[in-house]
Amino acid sequence: MSMLNWQWAALHELDGAALYAVLAARQQVFVLEQQCLYADIDNEDQYARHLLGWSNDGGSRQLLAYLRCFAPGDKYPEAVLGRVLTVESARGKGLGRQLMAEGIRRVGQNFPGSAIRISAQWHLERFYGEFGFIKVSDSYLEDGIPHIAMLRK
Repeated sequence: MSMLNWQWAALHELDGAALYAVLAARQQVFVLEQQCLYADIDNEDQYARHLLGWSNDGGSRQLLAYLRCFAPGDKYPEAVLGRVLTVESARGKGLGRQLMAEGIRRVGQNFPGSAIRISAQWHLERFYGEFGFIKVSDSYLEDGIPHIAMLRK
């Protein structure tokens, strides 16, 4: 299993190449692969912290995993993780688990004691359950895809 080089940054701390990589990956996964026509650029990125997982193979730097995090009180009383993705070429290698573990670690480091809320695609309930997330809502549609709210205390 390959390890990632992590970058944790506010939007204004990302250089143009990193921001481009984030937006390209989110477009590829959420708009094209999942066929969801929605405004991914939602005027919330500037309030979030961004966790970028870069390849660690000595070659050219490639974004392989990403999520964004909101501080407690920004959207909900808890910290929020969202836009969780691994690029298609990196799937099946455990990078999604590394990404979630690192995201949870960063929340604990930056917002000690905060619970974490996610809006999970319902078919990923078991995956997020492995990290201590518990379903706290019925299924609902978000951009045409069934989701559930989950909390990690």
